[in-house]
Amino acid sequence: MNFSAINLSLSALAGLLLGLFYFGGLWLTVRKIPGSGNPGILMLGSFVVRLLVTLCGMYLVMDGKWERLVVCLAGFLLMRIVLTRLLGPARSESRLSA
Repeated sequence: MNFSAINLSLSALAGLLLGLFYFGGLWLTVRKIPGSGNPGILMLGSFVVRLLVTLCGMYLVMDGKWERLVVCLAGFLLMRIVLTRLLGPARSESRLSA
C-alpha cells in the first residue's frame, strides 16, 4: 500500500469521526431542547463547540494538502447519511409508538 493511500484512508476515517461528533452532537442537542431552560443558549453553544472542533479537526487533517481535505469532507458527509438513516424521523416515530 502506498503512503499517500494510507494518508487518504486516515483522512477518511478522521472525516467519519468528525461527522459522528458533529451530527451526533446535533442529535443530542435537539433531543435536550424540550427540557432545557434556555434552548437558545443551548443551541448556540452546541453549534459553536461542534463547529470549532470540526473545523480545527479538518484543518489538522488537511495539513496543507487539498486531497486530504476532500477525502475528510467525503467521510464527514458519509457519516451524515449514515446517521440520518439510523436516527431519522422514521426510526424515532416507531420508537415512540412502541
